Amino acid sequence: MSPVAGIPPATSPLPAQATPTLIQRSSNPAPYGWQILTVRAGDTLSDIATTHRTTVGVLFTRNRLTGDGGFLAIGRQLWVPRTTPAPHRAPAKAAAAARTATYVIRSGDTLGGIALSHKVSLATLYSLNKISRTAYIQPGQRIRVPAPAASARAKSAASSAVTTTIVTVRSGDTLSDIAARHKVTTASLLKANNLSLRSILQIGQKLKVVTPKKATSSNTFAGRTYSATIVNAAAANRAYLANHNAPSRTQTKAMIVATARRHGVDPNLALAISWQESGWNQRQVSVANAIGTMQVIPSSGVWASELAGHKLNLLNAQDNITAGVIILRALSRSATTQSQAIAGYYQGLYSVQKSGMYTDTKHYVASVLALTIRV
Repeated sequence: MSPVAGIPPATSPLPAQATPTLIQRSSNPAPYGWQILTVRAGDTLSDIATTHRTTVGVLFTRNRLTGDGGFLAIGRQLWVPRTTPAPHRAPAKAAAAARTATYVIRSGDTLGGIALSHKVSLATLYSLNKISRTAYIQPGQRIRVPAPAASARAKSAASSAVTTTIVTVRSGDTLSDIAARHKVTTASLLKANNLSLRSILQIGQKLKVVTPKKATSSNTFAGRTYSATIVNAAAANRAYLANHNAPSRTQTKAMIVATARRHGVDPNLALAISWQESGWNQRQVSVANAIGTMQVIPSSGVWASELAGHKLNLLNAQDNITAGVIILRALSRSATTQSQAIAGYYQGLYSVQKSGMYTDTKHYVASVLALTIRV
């Protein structure tokens, strides 16, 4: 996405800031393997590509996506690269040993009673403690017992993801009334209280209402948190583009090439940056309100408008491409190398020249340079 220019509000309906696209250059797009990701509200392919250090193109290919990929259904599952190696799995014996706890023998305890209370066999206790069937136990002695089962831990984790409220049945209440009042389904109310549709409610009866806890804020992405104003602006722009026509990827590619040639910019460089930023998709809007094919933020759109000599509308595909290409031309003229200009499009040229390229910026530059050969 284009750098933050630090100038007046944008040409786009709502102001925002840029978000980087983090890409890892590798002949193997998933050096640590693949994993399943479930699409959440507000997710876009470019955002997902950033988080998992890949490109929109890789996501298109791996998931056999069709169209321009601008619409991702909430709940859809996508294959994405792992960003770190999968956790090492200990051998079975070592894992079993790690899943134990210590129990202190009390007066009156027997191994049979301990086995029963921990829902294991006597043979398991003998094996865990390396004792014989004729061994005696004494108060104060410490033995190893199985730790709580994984299923129990899973239930505990699941319970922490919900909130349970106790309500008192009032005169005239019905199950459907209570469910509607607390915004839950009647089925969930029946399940939480071990009731059936034939159950009769009594005035004063206590019922459990189980509701999911609110999801964490979607304002945080790739380690950066954006204000509600920026996120709302992005949502508004995303909704606008979803309801308006956009050029196909083939048409978009041709528009980028023609615009780059018109402004004296290497077409392959413009194509590479646009592919990495959005996959040549005008409908892409990041959570940080980087808009369209060239992922230009509104403040940078104002800067591009000044360079162009007329107002550019980032929600218009041609204007968006023009803005990105003009910004790239300005960066190329001010930077000392092509890599520095590319880094400036991502990090901001002033920041690059003052502080050098950040680690993720280096990945970005490497990916764009690789793309210039393939687009």
